[in-house]
Formats: sequence, structure tokens, C-alpha cells
Amino acid sequence: MVFFLHAAQAPRSLALPDAQDDALGARVVQEEASPYSLVHICLDVLIANLERLCFERPDGTLCLPENWIFPREISDQFLRRMASQGKLTDRTASIFQGNQMNLKVLSIQKAKISPATFTGAFCHHKLIEVDATAVHSDLPVPDILNALCSNRWIQQNLRCLLLDSTTVPQNSRLLFVGQLTGLRILSVSNISFYNEDLVNISQLPVLQYLDISNTLITNISALITCKDRLKSLTMHNMKCLTMTKLQILEVIRELKCLLHLDISNHRQLKSDLAFHLLQQKDVLPDVVSLDISGGQYITDGAVELFIRQRPSMKFVGLLATDAGYSDFLNGKQGLRVAGGVSINQITEALNQYRNRSCFMKEALCRLFTETFSMNVSMPALLKLVAVGMKNHPLDLPVQFTASACVLNLTRQGLACRMPVRLLSEVTCLLFKAIKNFPFYHQLQKNCLLSLTNSRILVDVPFDRFEATKFVIKWLCRHENPKMQTMAVSITSILVLQLLPGQTSQLQEELLMAVKELLAIVKQKTTENLHDVTFLFSMKALWNLTDESPAACKYFIENQGLEIFIQVLETFPESTIQSKILGLLNNIAEVRELSPTLITDCVLKHISSLLHSKDIEVSYLAAGILAHLTCDRKKWLFHDLQRNALLQDLHATIQNWPSSSCKMSALVTYRSFRAFFPLLGNFSQPEVQLWALWAMYHVCSKNPSKYCKMIVEEEVLKLLYDTQEHSQVNPQVQQLAASILEDFRMHFMNYQRLPL
Repeated sequence: MVFFLHAAQAPRSLALPDAQDDALGARVVQEEASPYSLVHICLDVLIANLERLCFERPDGTLCLPENWIFPREISDQFLRRMASQGKLTDRTASIFQGNQMNLKVLSIQKAKISPATFTGAFCHHKLIEVDATAVHSDLPVPDILNALCSNRWIQQNLRCLLLDSTTVPQNSRLLFVGQLTGLRILSVSNISFYNEDLVNISQLPVLQYLDISNTLITNISALITCKDRLKSLTMHNMKCLTMTKLQILEVIRELKCLLHLDISNHRQLKSDLAFHLLQQKDVLPDVVSLDISGGQYITDGAVELFIRQRPSMKFVGLLATDAGYSDFLNGKQGLRVAGGVSINQITEALNQYRNRSCFMKEALCRLFTETFSMNVSMPALLKLVAVGMKNHPLDLPVQFTASACVLNLTRQGLACRMPVRLLSEVTCLLFKAIKNFPFYHQLQKNCLLSLTNSRILVDVPFDRFEATKFVIKWLCRHENPKMQTMAVSITSILVLQLLPGQTSQLQEELLMAVKELLAIVKQKTTENLHDVTFLFSMKALWNLTDESPAACKYFIENQGLEIFIQVLETFPESTIQSKILGLLNNIAEVRELSPTLITDCVLKHISSLLHSKDIEVSYLAAGILAHLTCDRKKWLFHDLQRNALLQDLHATIQNWPSSSCKMSALVTYRSFRAFFPLLGNFSQPEVQLWALWAMYHVCSKNPSKYCKMIVEEEVLKLLYDTQEHSQVNPQVQQLAASILEDFRMHFMNYQRLPL
């Protein structure tokens, strides 16, 4: 019931960054601080309750109620959100059959559905865009094309088709794509796409934007067929090309209409194609965007000359090259540079290469260096790091480097100016990373370090149950003293934020934690050293045992009482005494364990501390005695001792100041339920008096929380019964009346609590 509450170190109000220094960051803060749109909230609720709201067909698939009709914009968003949440399956996709939905944009990224479901659910709609990026291998590319071409309207009107990272069975050819005569945009990156397929698509009559990155093409000569209409060509990492550089340049020279060209490469491929391209004066006269990241022998002078000859250029990709340092490239108005030389270039690279792990890792490495001593909050950068982590969950270099960047971007002062929702997303991604890479020590260490941030630990929503399990396991790894201190500190805070039901699920972790923390306390006591690790360990044990009978049991079984008696006798400081008494209060509340405290040694120390000049120490000692003396059955053959303790308890409470007095540490309660046996014990007014004093004290410190608790836990009835009982002690009656009067006053102030 009793636990130590860590005060929040960070302000909870949202602080906007300086728009002049970080205009993009100001926009990100505004976006992240804004509530989700009502449409998205409604769609998420609908998706979460789809099984309950829909009917089931005989074949087990779902169908919408007959009177439901979705307009086009909502239909498209609904499908996209279902796919992004992993809820699009053969069973659920069937709701798109018939005419209740009206799809134009089909977004099924990473979905797992069968060819039959794809055809039946989607191919009767008048689709103008299809994004099938990284769909499950159950739905290969030939089946997608076959299904789309089964609808004549789609054949003529489909404008955009994205097939990146989808499956193409061995020896298959994408013949049907040539029937999609309306295609303007086609992306086939990272799939088994051959020269013959390129010949086929080059004849599409209106094709303007083509991405053939990382395919099996060896010869791009077929592109000359569409030289008069192709505006954008992306061929990143074309490792299978067998043409000479001169042959490739001759093809590019023929593409007179190109506005965008991407010939970027992995640094390891050591390609110098871009170097030779930059030397050409009669190539790409109208180019607006050129990506040559990863190219060899690229110099600032060559890039500058190329851009000066093409004044319309708006973007150049120079990441993982030797260029990007010149004043021209960093100062030209209207020119965006994706590189690694400055924060601006890195920001552009993170945005431009969010789907390319090789460049994402490179940009994150540069970002880590640039932000190592950063003292300005950069929400836009953190958002881009989060996007990279989300897009490449199974890429260890990306996840590890991103976790290091998160630490740089969210150090204590910087995190205070970050939106909570953004910090929540990043924290959840960090825990996802350690799940995917459970044996990578440094990644786990970075995640632990991020939790030392008080802003994240106190204000930010994330899965605290999983976080607690992770931190406790780290605590027991016997790391260096600094890491051990951090793990102990985080544990002491996280356990406070768990629900009682969650705590009960941590049986194995609780036992590990109690053993490890007691070992730390015992060692420090033997060394007569009450350093920060010792103090955090005491707090953690106090908080672990709060409303956790299992943790209290483990404490007793692992000689916790003997160790704490040794601590009391070694360190007479009140700050240490209060932590010990707080934990013993938690044990005293557990009916099965409280008799273990009724020993001459324990009672001698508690009776002595009852008279402490420190009000907090006296208060906590009184709480233990109130719980122990409340049940007379525990005191067989010790009734005289019990009576003496009750008299001492009553006399001590009489000497306390007002219930609204301040204490050195903030004592708080998750529940008043442990007070019920005390309040109902009319034969022992001393224990009633302590319980009411305690309730009055916390209510005066935090009325909004505890007045609400009084209502929700039906404490009002107990207070009225206490006030009106015929045998009630006058002091008890008066204190109960004072609490009720304060409750009425705060109820009028807050107007939130149903009486």
C-alpha cells in the first residue's frame, strides 16, 4: 500500500522549439501534439471491433451489415489502416466484396492474402493505384497482374502499380504488365525482373516513372523505346548490369525527357558510373533531380559544374561520397542535398532514403556524430529516426545506430521539448528492437539508457510491463556499477506504474529482483556504504512490495527482515529509516505475513522509531503498529504488550502536528483498501485514528486523486459509518467529519466526481 513516489523532473507542458532555428521541428511538434483525426479514431475502433460488428458467411469470411455504405475516401483509408495494422487477411478482406465499398487506391503493403481473395475482394473495383509492396509470398506478382488484367477498366485506367519486394516464382515472366496500358508509374524494385520484362514494359504507351532498382536486369537498352515519355528513372544498386559505362551513358543520353535520375549504389560496389556521368555536358539537359549517393570519385568541383550547367536542379544525392562540403552546395537557394556533411544534409538523407537500409545506416552514423554534443531540441530529426527504425525492424545496424541517435536527441533537457506522442513511438520502437535482437548487448544497453530519462520514464506511454521484465533481467546481469545503479533506479520507478494484476504476473522476475536488491543492500551495509545504488535499492524494494504479497513473501523468505534490521542498526539516518518502515508497512498489510513482524527485535526497533522527531519516520512506524495490533488473534500470550503498543500509538498521534503537515518525502497510496479493516475496528480507536490521520494527510496533499479514490472504492460509506457509530471515539469522529467536509469542498471545486 505504501510506496515512495519519485517526483517528476521534467515539465509536462509542451514546449515548442524555436521556429527560426528549426521550422520543420516546429511543424512536427504541432502535428504530434494535435489529436488524431476523428475519422482515423473511428476507423481504428471499427477495425478493432470488426469481428463483432460483421456477419460471418458460410465459408468463414466476414461481410458488412447490408445497410453500410462507405464513400471512396473512407474506403481507401479503411483498407490502408487495416493493412498497416496487420488486420488484412482472407477472412477480413472479404468485406470489400460487392458494392458497399468503393476503392480507388488499393494499399495492401505486407498483407498476407491469397490470389483468390485478392481477385474476389479487390479486382471488381475501379482501381487507379495499387500498392502491393512486400506482400506475402502467398500472393506472387504473376497472380497480382493476372487478377488486375481480369478487369478491362483496370487495364485501361490503372495509373500506378508498386510491386517492390514482392515474390516472383522462378522462371516466371511478367507478361500481363504489358496489358496495363494506362500505367504511368511502375516500381518493380527488389524483385526478379529480367531484360525481357523490361522490353515488355518499355512499350507501355504512357509510362513516365519507372523504378527498376536492385533487379536482375543486365541491359537497359530497351529504355530507348520510351525515351520520349520517360520522366523519371530509378535504378539504384543495379549490380547485375553487364553493359560498359559508355553503353549505359549512351542510353541515358537518349532519354531526353528525364527530370529525375537515380543511379545511386552501395558504397561496397565501388561504382564510378556517376563519376563518368558528371563529365558529360550533353546529358540530362532538363534534369531536376540526380541521385548519385554511394558513387566513387565524386568531387565537389564536378558536382558544382554539373549543377551550374543545369540551373533547374532542385535535388542532388551525395550520401556516402566524398562530396557535399563546398559553400556552393550548402548555400545554393532552392537546392536540396542528401548527404552527410551537415544536419541539413543528413535530414534530407533520412527523408530521402527512408526505405533504403544501406543509406539509412550511413545517414544515422553521420547523425550520431553530428548530435553527440547537441544542445538544441530537434523533433523533426527524431521523427525521421523513428521512421527509419519502423521501416527496417530486422536490420541490426539500422536499429543499433538509431538507438544511439535516440540517446543523443533525447538527453534530459532535449526530451522536455519533444512531443510525448513522438517519444512514445520511439520508446516502443526501441523495445521492439530488443525483442528482435535479444542477444545484442549494446542495443539493450542503449534502450536501458533511454529509460533513465525522467521525461520518458514518467510522462511517456509505453508497455511498462514488458519494460519492467527487461530492466529486472538487466539488473540481474551484474553489469558495471554505473549500469547497475541505473537498472535499480528504473526498476524502482517502473514497478510503481504497474497495475496490481500485472505485478502478479511477474512472479519469476519479482523473485529475481528481490534477491538481487537484497544482495546489493546486504553488501553495501557490510561495507558501511550508503551510496546512490544502496538508496535506489531500498526504494526499489519498497516499491516492489507495494500491493504485492508475492514480493513481500520473497522478501521474508530471502532473509529480508534480518538484512533490514542490520541496516537499521548500521545507518541511523531518517531517510534510510523511512524506506525500511515503508516496506515493513507493505508486509504488515499482508495478513498471512504480518505475524513475522511480531518479534521482540522488530517491535523494539519500530517502537523506538515511533518516537522519532522526523514526522515521516514516526508516521510510518505508527502505520506498522496499527496494522499489527488491529487483529488481536495475532497476539496470543502477548496481550499486555499489544495494549502497551496501542497506548503508545495513541499518545504519539496526539503529539503529531496537523494532518495537513508536510513530510520530507511524498508518501502515497494506490488504494485505500488496506485501510478498511482499520476503519471498521471500533474496539480499537487507536488504529482508526491512525488510518483517518493518514487519509486526511494524503487527501490534503492531492485532493483530486484521493477524493476520486474515496468515491470509486466506496470509502464514503465507511466514513459516514465511522462518524455516526454509537461507540466511536470522539477524536475519531471529529477526524472523520473533517475528511468528509474537505471531500465536499473539493467535490465542489473539481466537479468531476459522482457522489
